[in-house]
Amino acid sequence: MEEEIRINSKDALIVADVQKDFLPDGALPVIGGDEVIPVLNDYINMFKTANARIFAIRDWHPPNHMSFKPFGGSWPMHCLQNTEGAKFPFDLRLPEDVVVFSKAMDPQREAYSGFDGTMLAEDLTKSGVTRIFVGGLTTDYCIRTTVLDGLALGFSVILLLDATRGINLKPEDSEKAIEQMQAKGARIATLKNFADLSEMPVLQPAEEETAEKTLARASVKKKARLRSRGPYRQTKVER
Repeated sequence: MEEEIRINSKDALIVADVQKDFLPDGALPVIGGDEVIPVLNDYINMFKTANARIFAIRDWHPPNHMSFKPFGGSWPMHCLQNTEGAKFPFDLRLPEDVVVFSKAMDPQREAYSGFDGTMLAEDLTKSGVTRIFVGGLTTDYCIRTTVLDGLALGFSVILLLDATRGINLKPEDSEKAIEQMQAKGARIATLKNFADLSEMPVLQPAEEETAEKTLARASVKKKARLRSRGPYRQTKVER
């Protein structure tokens, strides 16, 4: 994609699963997972400067989640609710007004997509968003499913290729995921496709304690609409 991309009020950035447990020293490390943080900070800066919406998605597992190996799943225990490993890394410069959606909270259901069991689609639609930009971890799971669900819901979706990394249980998993996303209509972009960043102000990271208090203070629980996706009935929204 060669054309220059300009962010507008109908755009939204979705930062998916950039949590401590997915970084190199975490419980489920992604090779190069920490490399997406400075790139995402540039995207966050762009969207914040353009007054566009910014969302963060996170795994928020109960300790008995069915995806964990002790309960017959494929993954080591990770991103447990209210633990250090589930936190966003301090150097990820999420703005204070970021909207955080938690997923995979039902112990009996897997939920990779940021749209699965959350109010993300409703919030995007209510805000008038028509185009979403997706980056984070991991390319072959949460990014892939979030992009595909976004397309199925009618959003224009751009995958931020330089801001994603895959876990690659098989060496070709991320490559296949990217091909699938493109085949379904997703476009690919990197920082070079956007307007020049040199004149944009640099956002400074908030103090960790302040960020934690901001999320906790504005935490809001909503009852989600009844869905056809199994027994899941509740979502959690944090600001």
